[in-house]
Amino acid sequence: MERLSPSARRDAYGSKINRAHSPVLAYGVPWLTIMIACLVPLLPIIALAPIVPPLGYLLLLGWRLSRPGVLPMWAGLPLGLFNDLYSGQPLGSSILLFSLTLISLELIEIRFPWRSFLQDWLIAALFIPIYLLASALFSGAQIGFDQLPILIPQCLLAVIAFPIVAKMITLFDRLRLTRVKRIG
Repeated sequence: MERLSPSARRDAYGSKINRAHSPVLAYGVPWLTIMIACLVPLLPIIALAPIVPPLGYLLLLGWRLSRPGVLPMWAGLPLGLFNDLYSGQPLGSSILLFSLTLISLELIEIRFPWRSFLQDWLIAALFIPIYLLASALFSGAQIGFDQLPILIPQCLLAVIAFPIVAKMITLFDRLRLTRVKRIG
């Protein structure tokens, strides 16, 4: 009788046994994607009015709404600090806004633990204009009723982009949960 090696004796599903998630990917992917998205203001995009949505904030919202347990509540402080350093906002504005967003989302999660994507999109559509308006006020800009329409294209683009960001987060989540083969 011919002796088969252990890998040859496995069935079609045996190759997935004895594999574990990489802790570096499991914990690092959400943080890294948000930090990379916070670097978008460094891209050379020239526009007369603000048009690029705050991708760091959108990814923070997306990760927190789609995977509530991935980011701890205190994550608003370091991620907001990183966003402040690279967005040009006054130091502390994103720290405050990211932290308040995570606290608010935690309260929503307690009240409504089961939500659909439409509800998440509506929550994001509520939070995005508040974030943009508060960021504009913290920046020191003289915002009056005649300057408010300048923020509308950025706000609409951010709300429309949220489903795309949510889809990207599901792809990043697959990467986060990929299994690596254990040695030994």
